[in-house]
Amino acid sequence: VENLFARIGSAAPHLCFAGHTDVVPEGIVESWTHAPFSGVVSDGFVHGRGACDMKGSVAAFAAAAIDFVKASRGKFKGSISFLITGDEEGPAINGTVKVLKWMEENGHIPDHCIVGEPSCVDRLGDTIKIGRRGSMSFAVTVEGKQGHAAYPHKADNPIPKLARFIDRIAAARLDGGNDHFDPSTLAVTTFDVGNPAGNVIPSRATAKFNIRFSTEHSFASLRAWVDEQIAQVKGEMGGAWSVSATEGADAFITEPGRFVGLVQDAVERETGVLPKLSTSGGTSDARFVKDYCPVLEFGPTNATIHQTDERIAV
Repeated sequence: VENLFARIGSAAPHLCFAGHTDVVPEGIVESWTHAPFSGVVSDGFVHGRGACDMKGSVAAFAAAAIDFVKASRGKFKGSISFLITGDEEGPAINGTVKVLKWMEENGHIPDHCIVGEPSCVDRLGDTIKIGRRGSMSFAVTVEGKQGHAAYPHKADNPIPKLARFIDRIAAARLDGGNDHFDPSTLAVTTFDVGNPAGNVIPSRATAKFNIRFSTEHSFASLRAWVDEQIAQVKGEMGGAWSVSATEGADAFITEPGRFVGLVQDAVERETGVLPKLSTSGGTSDARFVKDYCPVLEFGPTNATIHQTDERIAV
């Protein structure tokens, strides 16, 4: 993976612009109005995969920094840097994580960071993300005994047990949210028994689900909650249960204050819109930056990200 760190100036305050140039696959190329990697400018838009998520922001960072340095003739207080990675849409292990470690070892940790993810909803300027929900995924398996559907008493069907558990967690209210986060959500993503036959009771059933959580929870508290729900159903129906958990990203918040207010004011001056503060959406590399300095996300509208005919207004 190719990454870039570049900095002009050496003093504080140090403002870092962070972003990524890798993209998701283009999908069906023939469905695009313009070739997905042609960068066609048409009708006031730059068209192409990654234009909005988030090469457009990287271009804007560079243009703004160049204009600023030229206008100040290189004489300005503090320093400006770019942290540009090629590993955000994928595993995200060889990009921002490793560059941040290198920055720390070499004395380049910024005082503040702006990530250029497409944060706006309806028009440029309407939303700044000051945090993100956490993400944790689970796989729960119930082992049973295979048998003939006509003789259920000779088998041990794992499906009703797992179905009871899924119904229980799907109906649960994890929390009521807080000042900066909506209530946490749970989405069941698969329920699989690997059984193509209609007259066979399967020996195993597995369900997977994902929890997007607020700062009301942690990885440990969610694991404990899932274990508690399993114990309740197991006590009622029995069964041999196993569970695995994948810790995706922890929830975080950059509390509103001087930094957030400064960016809000700047956005309002340029766009005429006072941005609202949000923690919605999935995850971004801000989840790594927040361990080193205050971070927020501001970028273009997200209407076409990851879609066919992705585009960004000039």
